Order: sequence, then C-alpha cells, then structure tokens
Amino acid sequence: MKFLTDEKLVIVGAGGMIGSNMVQSVLMLGLTPNICLYDIYEPGVHGVYDEMCHCAFPGANLSYTVDAAEAFTGAKYIISSGGAPRKEGMTREDLLKGNCQIAADFGENIKKYCPDVKHVVVIFNPADVTALTALIHSGLKPNQLTSLAALDSTRLQQQLALEFGVQQDKVTDAWTYGGHGEQMAVFASKAKIDGKPLCELSLSAERWAEIKHMTTQGGSNIIKLRGRSSFQSPAYQAVKMIEGAMGGEPFTWPAGCYVNCEKCGMKNVMMAMPTVIDKNGVRFTAPQGTEEEMAALQKSYEHLQAMRDEIISLGIIPAVADWKKDNPNL
Repeated sequence: MKFLTDEKLVIVGAGGMIGSNMVQSVLMLGLTPNICLYDIYEPGVHGVYDEMCHCAFPGANLSYTVDAAEAFTGAKYIISSGGAPRKEGMTREDLLKGNCQIAADFGENIKKYCPDVKHVVVIFNPADVTALTALIHSGLKPNQLTSLAALDSTRLQQQLALEFGVQQDKVTDAWTYGGHGEQMAVFASKAKIDGKPLCELSLSAERWAEIKHMTTQGGSNIIKLRGRSSFQSPAYQAVKMIEGAMGGEPFTWPAGCYVNCEKCGMKNVMMAMPTVIDKNGVRFTAPQGTEEEMAALQKSYEHLQAMRDEIISLGIIPAVADWKKDNPNL
C-alpha cells in the first residue's frame, strides 16, 4: 500500500473511542504507516493496538506506549483527543479546568520531546481554550497547531439538507465561526441549497431559529441518542485535518486557529475562522457576513476571551503580556 508519508504520527488518547477511530481512519486513508498509540490507560491502548493489528492493514507499523517520552520523541504529526469526554448534561465549558491542565502538560511534552513537529491537531473540549493552552506551552508557531471546529459546520449542513430534502453535499457556503460550542456564530447569508441561494427559499424566521438551535445542540443530541459523546465524526474530521497538513487534500472546513488580527479586531484567542490547512500549516481569512452574523461572531469572541481569562486566573497559562516568555512565536 502506498502511503502519503512515512513520518511518525502520534495519536494521543488512542485507548478511547475517538482515538481508536482515528487510528483506523489514518490507515484506511493511507496517510502514514508509522503510528504510535499513546494513552495513560495501558489496557485500553493495548486493546486498541491489538485490534488494529487484527485488521492486518498492509504496511502498517504500529506501536503503543504509556510513556510520553517514547510516544512524542520523533513525532512529526500529532492528534490529541486526550482529555475527559463530555457527558450528558455537561457543556464543553464544564471541562475547562481539568482539560486545560491536561493541555498544558501536552504542550510541555511537545516542547520537550518533539519541538520539530510539523503539525498538531487538538480536539478535546473545550477545544478553543485547550488548543490555546497547548500552543502557549508547546512553543510552536501559530500555523502549526489547529483545533477541531468543523463539526459545527457539518451539523449546520446536515440540518439544512434535511430541511430542504437534498443530499447533504448539495448544501454549500453554510459555515459556523468563532467558538466551538453553543456560542458559535452561524454564517449562512451566502449559503446555497443545490445551487439556489438560501435567502431566496421559503424559510421562516422561526424555522431558521430552530435549525440554528439544532446545530448548536448537535453534540448534546448525539449524547442523548447514543449515551456517549461523539466519536466517529470528530475522529474522521481530525484525520482529514492532519491529511491536509501532511500534503494531501487541503482541509477547507473551518478550523480553530490562533487569531491575532488587527483587521478583525480580534486578538489572542483560538477560534474557528475561514481556513485552509495544507502542507504549510493553517492560514485564515477574515469572515465576511451580515451585520447580524458579525455581531454573533463578536459575541462568540467575547465568550472565548472570558474563558481565556478564566484559565489565566487559574494559573494554567500566564497573562497575555507574558505569553512570549513561554512561546516566542506568539
């Protein structure tokens, strides 16, 4: 089997459902044969390793470990789902303190063991601030680290497809930006349904409000339906993000990225923007939308600032003015 690259990829949290699905997706897509499965829970990661071996993927060169030094040393790409999952009744923000401390340790491991890593994807919640925490502690350049945000847009796409009875990929230019969570900003003023502008179709304000609500509650609904948080969709989207960074098909769904943009009036946060991830890392452009959409984005940005300031107050990251002491690239 021909692989996109032979460079080492580390899956952090590989013993969990998201992590195990990521390993399988990487091999099925032929991204790299050299995958290290890392988790602090030995039976879980051992079991995933055995099961992946039982799949007998041609050319696969798998390893597993509970030792951070062994896992991270030599890594060129990393995807981390290594935080506590969200349970029913919890918001992503409820995970803030514990998962941000995990993210800080994760960033320090990158700085210590693989400072020449090429790209890192962070997908454990609340992803905007766990990714920011990891970036500050890792010392990486902002274009080298992204967080998962695409699920909000894919959920919006699904809801619009169901509403109008079309195949899901016939819904285009319907995006969510800002925070990954209930504070997301929905941008659909330029959306098209099978080529027809959404604004020209019959959709009441009440129904549109319901669609936006179902989009923001998409993750919570999965928990209610399946009894656990999403794992297949975040795994697949995260692997597609790393595929873009490896030089494969560029990833064009919104990704969380470091924003310090005078033009946007938004600074020192990680948030979903119009992005592309390719072999040069992530780059973003300023969102353009209606007055209502831009106001929603501003509100989401302010929510992210508040979460950032909370983890500063907890001592997990330093004050903004001191970030350069930990990461000269910021």
